[in-house]
Amino acid sequence: MTTAHDFSATDISGVERQLADYRGKVLLIVNTATACGFTPQLKGLEELYKTYVDRGLVILGFPCDQFGHQNPEDAEGTADFCERNYGVTFQLFDKIDVNGDDAHPLYQWLKKEKGGIGPSAIKWNFTKFLVDADGAVVKRFGSTTKPESIAKDIEKLLPA
Repeated sequence: MTTAHDFSATDISGVERQLADYRGKVLLIVNTATACGFTPQLKGLEELYKTYVDRGLVILGFPCDQFGHQNPEDAEGTADFCERNYGVTFQLFDKIDVNGDDAHPLYQWLKKEKGGIGPSAIKWNFTKFLVDADGAVVKRFGSTTKPESIAKDIEKLLPA
């Protein structure tokens, strides 16, 4: 696998999605959770999405329950929580693992492309990967990086 476009994942409604469908778009890929101290970042992610969707930004949220059991809901419960509490309209996927033997292949690849400080494992919820329109990982942001602070990095990759 050489680009993000080589992968597929099951969306929150159970439909298998080819990331190749997002070719030509800038992607922000985030492992999310519903009961984390960083969960309010969903609002900031939605604001980024609304600001830049017309210029080609797609946000892909991957719920994960590997960190302190902070996304205990099933797919329907997760989707309902995100929409009801944060107005999320960006694309959510089914719950995945981001670390370990059962890590989703997309996340295995993302971590290989842009490792973190020290081991490349995802340290917590709301780690963000910025992917350019060709499917290459450009940058990785930690959990504490607020969505609004990466707007300039996103703008650099979008058409004017």
